[in-house]
Amino acid sequence: MTLIRLTIKGISYSQTQSGAYALVLNEMDGERTLPIVIGAFEAQSIAIALEKDITPPRPLTHDLFKSFAERFQINIKQIIIHKLVDGVFHSSLVCERNGLEEIIDARTSDAIALAIRFDAPIFTYQNILDKAGIYLKLEQKNPLTSANQVDDFLENILTDVDDFNDFDEYTLEELHQKLGEAVAHEDYELAAKIRDEIEKRNKK
Repeated sequence: MTLIRLTIKGISYSQTQSGAYALVLNEMDGERTLPIVIGAFEAQSIAIALEKDITPPRPLTHDLFKSFAERFQINIKQIIIHKLVDGVFHSSLVCERNGLEEIIDARTSDAIALAIRFDAPIFTYQNILDKAGIYLKLEQKNPLTSANQVDDFLENILTDVDDFNDFDEYTLEELHQKLGEAVAHEDYELAAKIRDEIEKRNKK
């Protein structure tokens, strides 16, 4: 069966499942997209991996997996979304150690979170894309990059920040302090919002 390479287009709210998000993959040499419903934790992990400006003070689960694999010289060569059953995508991690290749089953959200961290390509089979892929017309003259889309996602899922909604009352120095506190408390959503405000002020 023919393998088709995919790229990450972005993350958005799932329109079908409350509390879930849609990870949108794009056909590299085509116009079809593959939307995959994922949970909030996985969405955050993928978003953090794509966002280069925020470094967690402690490793997330997928970061820990990467450190563990690298310590024992295991590399993820690629991931393959190989099956679609009752609306659920199934994936495999193609791993290599000392020249030996092993294939490990994984949830698609976990597989993609790891693929980003290992800089591994993402593939699916032609028949899966034929079955679940959709065409998405891009009306924007300058489509958003993945980083921009991730920024929007992080901003949209902010929760429990009622005590920090008005940035006007804070100086730039105080915002930097708040950013450090947010990262230290692993509140990456709030950190992204504060960072955006800092960048906005620096452009003035």
